[in-house]
Amino acid sequence: MFIQIDDLLSADEVKSIAGLARQARFVDGRRSNPHNTTKVNLIAEAADPAGQQAAQIAMTALQRSEPAKDFVFPRRMALPALCSYREGMKYGAHTDAAFLPLGVQPLRSDVSCTIFISGPDEYVGGELLIHLGSEVTRIAGKPGSAVFYPSTTVHEVRPVTSGERVVLITFIESFIPDQLQRDLLYALREVRALEGLKMEWRNQIQLEYVIANLQRMWSR
Repeated sequence: MFIQIDDLLSADEVKSIAGLARQARFVDGRRSNPHNTTKVNLIAEAADPAGQQAAQIAMTALQRSEPAKDFVFPRRMALPALCSYREGMKYGAHTDAAFLPLGVQPLRSDVSCTIFISGPDEYVGGELLIHLGSEVTRIAGKPGSAVFYPSTTVHEVRPVTSGERVVLITFIESFIPDQLQRDLLYALREVRALEGLKMEWRNQIQLEYVIANLQRMWSR
């Protein structure tokens, strides 16, 4: 399961990050994954002040987003990285690394996230493709939107044929590492949000009992 959030960033935040992207120093994206020959993009240099400021704006938005937290059950999150795809750039089909270096203890990537800064009218090609069995979902999000998907999912970025695709990406370690268990908890919490006030008191309590204890049981 994956989820799209249309308004993760405000219009002002999108404008700020777009401006920072024009100032940022970008380097070869393969620095973060040198063994993947299908990765052809640019990433903001880690020490670049504009890239760091853009990352912090995105991190603040992620931390305040209730829909994101409800879907991901975040435990730890990598600082978002500002990425640019220009004409001819792409990222072939891949799954994300299981662990990323982050402080003393590596971060386990359970959920991946792409935050869109450029609108689909600013570039041609560059769709994010998420492979779900025999089906493929194509996503070209509007500025400020984000998509969250399991890091185990095969996905790719199609070649950009003109313009520039600017995004931020991050990886999240969840309190609920099992994808199916996360999906079940998310579905139960959606039922609670949509139907809870219509339920009799006893049924509401039973639902809360199930959700709380499954979360205790599955959290690691």
